[in-house]
Amino acid sequence: MPDPRDNKVSCSHYHCEIEVTLEILSGKWKALIIWELHLHKVLRYNQFRQIIPSITQKMLSQQLKELERYNIVSRTVYPTVPPMVEYQLTDIGLGLIPIMEAMDKWGKTFVESYHKKN
Repeated sequence: MPDPRDNKVSCSHYHCEIEVTLEILSGKWKALIIWELHLHKVLRYNQFRQIIPSITQKMLSQQLKELERYNIVSRTVYPTVPPMVEYQLTDIGLGLIPIMEAMDKWGKTFVESYHKKN
């Protein structure tokens, strides 16, 4: 579960489960990382860096570790020199895909509607 924050003593103090979902997806990069793993199935660290060139190494590592800690992403290390590491969505992570597809559809509709008004 997400770490308790100052205003949330524990996960039992969330107002509803939507807050938990938003906290897991919060941040600039997590949703994009999940979406790219959905599209590519398996990615290596350097492939993320190519696909998302504006993310820093530190931020990519942080976000992947957090997603792994929440069991959204699994990490497989192969005993090669240098070590090869692959990431993929877990079953729990795959459960986010319908939500993200709905968000993608809504976002496209919103942008289209917004541009018609302005």
